[in-house]
Amino acid sequence: MKTAHDLVTDAKTRIHEIALQDADTAIREADVVVDVREADEFHAGHIAGAIHIPRGLLEFKLSNDPELSARDLKLVLYCKNSGRAALAAQSLQEMGYLQVVSIQGGFEAWCEAGKPVVKPALPAFD
Repeated sequence: MKTAHDLVTDAKTRIHEIALQDADTAIREADVVVDVREADEFHAGHIAGAIHIPRGLLEFKLSNDPELSARDLKLVLYCKNSGRAALAAQSLQEMGYLQVVSIQGGFEAWCEAGKPVVKPALPAFD
């Protein structure tokens, strides 16, 4: 029986995972940057310009949103440490998306490198 780790390891042999040092360029050139983490993770901080589509809804959202259904979109995916993004990238490739990349190390690596993070701020009620 395969474990989640086995599935991620297998997915990473089938997808294009980019090194963190190449992430800025990939993000600039992307049509869409997708954060596949859960809502609480996204709201705690995310990469500027990323849209939030949780891993469990990704295939449905992309299938049903005309703006996201073009198979030639340049997509950059990330999650906490790259496991969910790898599985998501593999799934999107199987759906026919041609230009999908995942950021190696995910959001944790992004933060550890000191890269900018967007954190929503609550309004002041003074």
